[in-house]
Amino acid sequence: MAKTSEGKEAEVIVPKIVWNEQQKRFETEDKEAYLEYVLRENGKVMDLIHTFVPSSKRGQGMASHLSVAAFRHAASHSLSIIPTCSYISETFVPRNPSWNSVLYTEGGKSNM
Repeated sequence: MAKTSEGKEAEVIVPKIVWNEQQKRFETEDKEAYLEYVLRENGKVMDLIHTFVPSSKRGQGMASHLSVAAFRHAASHSLSIIPTCSYISETFVPRNPSWNSVLYTEGGKSNM
């Protein structure tokens, strides 16, 4: 349970995120919110290029849920991530340093 701004407990609803391999994106079941990617380095690197959340779903942590799904997918498939999308590079990664190990490195240096 999470706390609301009034200090009351509120149930946190985690949306189901679906991997749409054909369209190269992670998306909500209704396909309204999504995170697009491009595979690079012979399919070994997932470049996260764009995150979109419609105004009706904003403020619910949707972009973070999409990002977690992509990072979990990359980790479980031994892929590295390039965080091209500004939300991921400027917000998600700094707030979630535990995912730094999944970031693409070239010459031993992270792109971050």
